Parts: sequence; C-alpha cells; structure tokens
Amino acid sequence: MLEAQGLTRRFGGVVAVDQVSIRVTEGELVGVIGPNGAGKSTLFHLITGHLRPDAGSVALREQNVTGLPPDRRARLGLAIAFQAVR
Repeated sequence: MLEAQGLTRRFGGVVAVDQVSIRVTEGELVGVIGPNGAGKSTLFHLITGHLRPDAGSVALREQNVTGLPPDRRARLGLAIAFQAVR
C-alpha cells in the first residue's frame, strides 16, 4: 500500500500542494486529474522523492520513505517514468 498524508509543498508564496492525503492499495488504479498548474506533477515528485515536502509523509508498505532519495524509493518499487520529449 502507498500512503501519503498531509503532503504540502510551497514555492515561495505559491502553495502547489496543500495537505494532500491519498491511499492506494496494491492492484488499485488511481487517476489524478486537474488543470495545468494544479499541482499534479508536484504531487508525484513529492511521492517519488524528487521533491521534499514542506509538511506531510509518504509510506510504502507501512515503511516511512519520506526521507529517502528517489533511487532508494525506486529500489522499493516506487518510481516515476518521465514522458519523452520529442
């Protein structure tokens, strides 16, 4: 299970992600939708460790991974695939 609780990220005075909590169980498919600038990519960067949250936590299989860098999270099965730019 992947669980994020109270994730928050600010860039100066702009709050990109504000206290987002989500729980995804194994085998479950979840979509995140919203307009440009809504914080979707920032949320995924927080979950995968490419950005550090200002507040909140991320756990994978009940293990807190909030302080782990992206490569360590990837070894645990938590990663992001970036879209190729042409």
